[in-house]
Amino acid sequence: MTRRRHNPTDSRRFQDWLNAAYDDLRAAELLIQDDTLHNATAFHCQQCAEKVLKGYILARDEQAVDGHNLTWLCKRACRIDPEFSQWLDESAALNKFYIETRYPTDIPTEISDEQVGRLLEMTRQMFEYVVEGLHAWDELDELEAY
Repeated sequence: MTRRRHNPTDSRRFQDWLNAAYDDLRAAELLIQDDTLHNATAFHCQQCAEKVLKGYILARDEQAVDGHNLTWLCKRACRIDPEFSQWLDESAALNKFYIETRYPTDIPTEISDEQVGRLLEMTRQMFEYVVEGLHAWDELDELEAY
């Protein structure tokens, strides 16, 4: 399966991806305050990382990419900036929360306070790195959804 496909309805503006990622980051920061919502927190961390990586790739490589695999997206970002290698392991860990946190399963996904805290911190660091690198802080829209 090629990763160069692009959903024709997806935005081709990297700032839209950063705004959407910012919404997910802020949602995760709110959700982590309730220790019964770790699955939702992890899901929003995964979504933030996915969107910020797609936004970064779009901004730097001018190519929209499809897919949800954070490891693949992070490796793709590494080709542009090797600094992304610092998030390869954590992005692989975060990958598993894309599906498992959204649907009921026979064996529940359990995420500890420590684990969800690490996931959120990694997500926040990646988000801030991208936004700072793209000089996009002033463009983030805190009031409107993407």
